[in-house]
Formats: sequence, structure tokens, C-alpha cells
Amino acid sequence: MADATRERGLRKLMHLTQLMVWGDRQPITRTPADVGLAAEDVSFTATDGIDLKGWFIPSGAPAGPAVVFVHGWLWNRTGNAAGRVPFVDRDVDFLPATKALHDAGIHVLLFDLSNHGESGKRPPLTMGRWEARDFNGAVHYLRGRDDVDPARIGALGTSAGANTVMYAIPGGPPVKALLAVQPTRLPVFNRNFARDVLGPLGPAAAASTDLLYVFLRAPLPSRHDPAIPARELGDTVVQYVQGTGDPWGEMGIVEGFSSVTPRSLGVLRYPSTGRYEGYQYVSKEADDVAAFFTAHL
Repeated sequence: MADATRERGLRKLMHLTQLMVWGDRQPITRTPADVGLAAEDVSFTATDGIDLKGWFIPSGAPAGPAVVFVHGWLWNRTGNAAGRVPFVDRDVDFLPATKALHDAGIHVLLFDLSNHGESGKRPPLTMGRWEARDFNGAVHYLRGRDDVDPARIGALGTSAGANTVMYAIPGGPPVKALLAVQPTRLPVFNRNFARDVLGPLGPAAAASTDLLYVFLRAPLPSRHDPAIPARELGDTVVQYVQGTGDPWGEMGIVEGFSSVTPRSLGVLRYPSTGRYEGYQYVSKEADDVAAFFTAHL
């Protein structure tokens, strides 16, 4: 019995390590048509040439503002579909907020980050460091469209997607407003996540992934800290959102990001009973999402 338990634990550890380092590709099961929106299939490249796929949802406004959605770990352009991972998660649907933005006269770009959805590969996952190239490629794409005002581009990022935008802005084209939902420092997230999912030995296993990243010549998880680029967000207006019941992230970390962000509106404390319930701010408070961008784009 003990041997079988250890074997199950080892298999789970290996599966989670695979997901953390190489990710997974959720199938796209929702489309803008589900909320009555027409969308263009679009392709563009990250700033290092990786092919990226997505949808552009035009609002009908000539030379209007646009918002880029940047999804989290293991998700795709429409958010998260629950039940595909070996831990408890919840649905997170980007389409209600997409509809609210469209109805407010704002174009929307939904796209798959590298190693996710239908986009190209760039292993391993770095939870924002290398994915910043994807976001800047998306902004360059929008700036090249005649129907988008290049001075009025915003971003909505969730979790690793929020980290991605924070890392991207200082070295990329200007972004006027950012709604950053539950960004975090990767060492803290990995430690808390591993303890919750794997038990007391989980944090040690999570910390050991640094060795794999050395071998892969990728940025080390232990050195991941979005507070560093947060100081360089310049004129970007940032609203942070953090769930109050998040077991993997920490309110104090997001408050720290906010404290060094030049134009932060502070941290919106969203009532939640878990991490995914915090992400559901985007799904359940679509009108508030649209109001933020309407005010700041």
C-alpha cells in the first residue's frame, strides 16, 4: 500500500512538473459567436518570430481603442475551461467582458500565448519573462491596424498573463492602461501551489525546478519578480485585482507591486474562496472591466 501511494505521488509530481515547465494546450471550446460577436481569425508573430493565433473582435469604431486579453498558465484565448488539470480549478470565461468592451466601443484582441492553444512553441514556460515577446507582438499587430488608435491600447492580464504584460511594457510599445488580475511572484506561487497540491514535500520539489531551467538556459523561477518591471511601467494606469481567499498568491505581494507602480490605482480586493474565484472577477464583473477601460483609454 505504501509503495502504491508513493508511486501515485511520484506520477502526480511528474505530471505537475510537466505542466509547469512545458504547459498544456486546452482545446478552444468557446467562440465570440457564443455571445453574439463576429470575430476575425488573425495571425501575427511575437517579437522573436514565434507564430501566434487569435481573434480580433471589431467594435465598429473607426480608429478606436483596443484591449488585449492575456490569459494565464494552461489556459487559452477564451480563458480557462475547468476540469482538465490534476487540481481543483474553475471556469474563467473572457467572453462576457469581451462583449461588454465591444458594446462600449472598444476593439478586443484575444490570442493564445506561445505554448498554449493554437500558437507556436517556445519552451519552457517562464510565466512572463519570455512571454512578454508574445504580448509586444500583439501590440505591434494592433498598432498596424487602420481601425485601431495606436495611442489607446490597453491590456487585461490574468495571473501569468498579468506578469507577462508587466514584464513587456518597459521594453515595448506604449500601453495606456492595464487591468492586472492576480499577478504574483513565481517562487511564492510555486511554493504555495506545491504545498496545497502535493503536501509538505511539495515546496522542496517546486524549488528544484531551478536546476531544470539552468539546463534549459531559461530564466530561473527563483528570480522571477514582477516588482522589478512594475517600477518601470511609466504612464500606464494600472488597476490591480487580488482575490481575498487565494491560497496560492498573497495579497501582500500584489500590494507591493502596487506600491512601486508609478500610476497604480491600488489593489481591488475581490471577495473569493480560492484562486480561481479571484480570476472570475473578469467573468462576473464584466461591466466593471469595461468601465475601467472606458475611463482610461
